[in-house]
Amino acid sequence: FLPFSSPVLRNFTFAVSWRTEKSLYRLDVDWPKHPEYFTGTTFCVAVDSLNGLVYIGQRGDNIPKILVFTEDGYFLRAWNYTVDTPHGIFAASTLYEQSIWITDVGSGFFGHTVKKYSSFGDLVQVLGTPGKKGTGLNPLQFDNPAELYVEDTGDIYIVDGDGGLNNRLIKLSQDFMILWLHGENGTGPAKFNIPHSVTLDSAGRVWVADRGNKRIQVFDKDTGEWLGAWNNCFTEEGPSSVRFTPDGKYLIVAQLNLSRLSVVAAPPVGSIGECSVISTIQLADQVLPHLLEVDRKTGAVYVAEIGAKQVQKYVPLNSYVPAFGS
Repeated sequence: FLPFSSPVLRNFTFAVSWRTEKSLYRLDVDWPKHPEYFTGTTFCVAVDSLNGLVYIGQRGDNIPKILVFTEDGYFLRAWNYTVDTPHGIFAASTLYEQSIWITDVGSGFFGHTVKKYSSFGDLVQVLGTPGKKGTGLNPLQFDNPAELYVEDTGDIYIVDGDGGLNNRLIKLSQDFMILWLHGENGTGPAKFNIPHSVTLDSAGRVWVADRGNKRIQVFDKDTGEWLGAWNNCFTEEGPSSVRFTPDGKYLIVAQLNLSRLSVVAAPPVGSIGECSVISTIQLADQVLPHLLEVDRKTGAVYVAEIGAKQVQKYVPLNSYVPAFGS
């Protein structure tokens, strides 16, 4: 029998040690086909559901920072060009363009930026002042930008940042003009303490994981108006990641240090109400789910785990009929 300190057994424990009260997902133990490509600490994951691609951002010395897999788990390619320290990643593909956006929190020449790349790693656009953190709006500056969400219209929502000078939510137009922002540290409505993840629902609402304040805040995407907050589900630890299922019925929330994923009922249009957890997936201790993404076609949930240093895939037990963005 292998002792627990064996790396073989330890990895096995990370892969299978989870449970749910009401099983809505199953772990795809065969994803990816070749986990040996995880050579660093896996911080973020994005899904290009149009093209069936999964992008993973990892950190470490002398390793490729971005890995590209198929949704079936086959490794395609890796790249490293101008990526310093990835924190968040988002695939914003249309029928005409495959784009990958990365928030970079590095202290080197490419840090404190939000960058757009092609699928093969060609740098297309840089937002922020590379290598210089700041609070400025003209030119726009970031300090540890945590994550972003890009609408099909091209509008961009950025949460900045992960414990730096800024605690703000910024909406940019497709030509990178500031449309609105909330930008103050604090505990009141529309104030933040480590805004760590951002997503949209199909009703035009922006959802922000306000991690340090142990809540999720909700805004109107057009006006930026504060619509409400959820804090009753996160008394133990604040949320680190938020994403909706394709049918819009559930919000998938990660809590990093609890190593827990929660499936939360989405509120109806016109109401925020209270947070209601439908199901949880308890990962093994110290797996540490940092950010996650949901495939808008299949509903599969990909989780970037900085403790286990891997990305895992959870498949819905009931197939979704995609509604969001269709």
